[in-house]
Amino acid sequence: MTGASPQRSLLWVRHGRTALNARGLLQGRSDPDLDDVGRRQAAAVGAAIAAGRYGPVVAVVSSPLRRAVQTAEAIGAPVLTDDRLIELDYGELEGTPVSEVAPDVWAAWQSDVLFRPPGGESLADLGVRVRAACTDWAATIDGAGTVVMVSHVSPVKAAVAWALGVGDQIAW
Repeated sequence: MTGASPQRSLLWVRHGRTALNARGLLQGRSDPDLDDVGRRQAAAVGAAIAAGRYGPVVAVVSSPLRRAVQTAEAIGAPVLTDDRLIELDYGELEGTPVSEVAPDVWAAWQSDVLFRPPGGESLADLGVRVRAACTDWAATIDGAGTVVMVSHVSPVKAAVAWALGVGDQIAW
C-alpha cells in the first residue's frame, strides 16, 4: 500500500470590491483601485491564506489589473502576474450599468458562448485562455502546495468550468 499523494490545488480568489463594483457597472478591463470595503476584503482573505488555512502557498498569481494585484499583495507573498487571468473584455459595454444592458444583448450573451459584444471578447475566448492558465499553473506544483490565483468574476467562473470538466456556458 502506498501513501496518499500530496495535496495540490489551485485556489481562486476574486479581487476585493471597487467603486465600480459598488455601482453595478461592467468593469471589465477598467483598472480602478480597491475601495475601502475592497481593501478590508483583501486583508481578510490575505490573512486566511497567509495563516495556512488553505495549505502551503507555493505561488501567488494575479491578473495584471490593480484591483487583483492589490488583493494578491494582501497575502504577503511575492506576486506574479499572468495576463490570462485578466477580466473578460466587455468592449463597448465597458462601464455600462448591468441594469442598462439591452435584454437582447443579455439573451445573446447568455445563450451563445461565441457571442462577442462590439469590440469585446467571447466566453469561448475567455475559456481558452483561462483553461490554459489553469493547466499550466497546476503543472508547476511539485509536491504538496497551493497556487493562489487572484482574478475576476468571469475568469473564476471559467476556472470552475475547467475544474468540473464542463463547457464555457457555466460562465453565466
